[in-house]
Amino acid sequence: MSASANALASPLHNEDLSFHWMPFTANRQFKQQPRIIARAEGMHYWNDRGEKLVDGLSGLFCTPAGHGRREIRDAVAAQLERLDYAPPFQFGTPGSFQLAREIAQLTPADIDRVFFVGSGSEAVESAIKIAIQYHRRRGDGQRLRVVGREKGYHGVNFAGWSVGGMVRNRDMFGLGMPGVSHLRHTHIAENRFQLGQGEHGADLADDLQRMVDLHGGDTIAACIVEPIAGSVGILPPPKGYLEKLRVICDKHGILLIFDEVITGFGRTGEAFAAQAFGVTPDIMTMAKAITNGNIPMAAVAVRNGVYDTIVDAVPGGIEFFHGYTWSAHPVACAAASATLKIFKDDELFARAKALTPKFLERLGALRKHAIVQDIRGYGLLGGIDLAPAEAAGARGFAVLTGLFNTGAVVRVTNDTIILAPPFIATEDDLDDLFGKIDAVLAKL
Repeated sequence: MSASANALASPLHNEDLSFHWMPFTANRQFKQQPRIIARAEGMHYWNDRGEKLVDGLSGLFCTPAGHGRREIRDAVAAQLERLDYAPPFQFGTPGSFQLAREIAQLTPADIDRVFFVGSGSEAVESAIKIAIQYHRRRGDGQRLRVVGREKGYHGVNFAGWSVGGMVRNRDMFGLGMPGVSHLRHTHIAENRFQLGQGEHGADLADDLQRMVDLHGGDTIAACIVEPIAGSVGILPPPKGYLEKLRVICDKHGILLIFDEVITGFGRTGEAFAAQAFGVTPDIMTMAKAITNGNIPMAAVAVRNGVYDTIVDAVPGGIEFFHGYTWSAHPVACAAASATLKIFKDDELFARAKALTPKFLERLGALRKHAIVQDIRGYGLLGGIDLAPAEAAGARGFAVLTGLFNTGAVVRVTNDTIILAPPFIATEDDLDDLFGKIDAVLAKL
């Protein structure tokens, strides 16, 4: 396709930009120098000028199978012809039951009851409500506390930012959900430039025991963590850390929730990070890659015993007064089933695992740049901390815009670059991506 065909048919003017209030974006700054993505295919985007950009982020961790998959497009079109929408309360559609079964084939054993929602934020909100209701159904209604972690990201709904630990996501919105405590984060100096799991920091999991000692274990409903903290800059768990959390939760009857919105569906080389690290939670959230980014969707998978406790406690009538208009949307279910088939047929989880050594090698080589203060990586996830410039975030933003202008899309949080290439990437694609990063960092 020609460059002109890749561009927007009618270029955007400044006045066209004023109506959209953009999320997590410096709106005034953006609208002065917009970065418009107009088309995508495979490993690449094209901007509104028809210039090609390598996708170093899988959209926003959403498109590991690459952009423009015809299989998903055809499944969505066929579903729209057959059934566009049906109410999810008291009615069901064939696709949701099929999809739940397909997801259960990927989750760890005994975690195969699936509740569908529309976003990762909704999944976290739902998981916390499930945990609280589980304890109430067991007669432990005093278990209302939830333990999160500093530097954690669990979406932007009320419960999610309350248990999350990214300061800027919290500081303008009040006190948050009551009864929330936070573990210390695992971003420690002892593990600097450690790719994979760090050797130090397993003892940080003992913070959960401190919460038990302070508040009483019988007041804590759940502990929620990302197996790999994602949005703050890719923090793999120290060796033994997740295992310790599991032991403490088991000892005190606390449910362990893994937020796998980013790590789910192959990002670690396994279906879920729970399997990569060999630690099974009681509840898992998932989103992003579930439809390869085509249609918003998310889910919560729970241990059978959690589901049974809630459902069996009510012999007749509604057991769980919770759900969304878009829960198990028929078109989203069709997109998700088509996506899971691509993951299986193209063996994309195995391809991600095979590509990981090359990715981590190229990631680690960025240490040569003087402004790089730390590098972390696991699977096809990488984080690069840059030395701050005159203002926090200024250098990171310079890298974001510099890479966009050079032909690459990445994510930047403050002064940290985050990478998550699609599983379809080749070694040549990685060379292209890291070559562009090298060039931009060298200029700084």
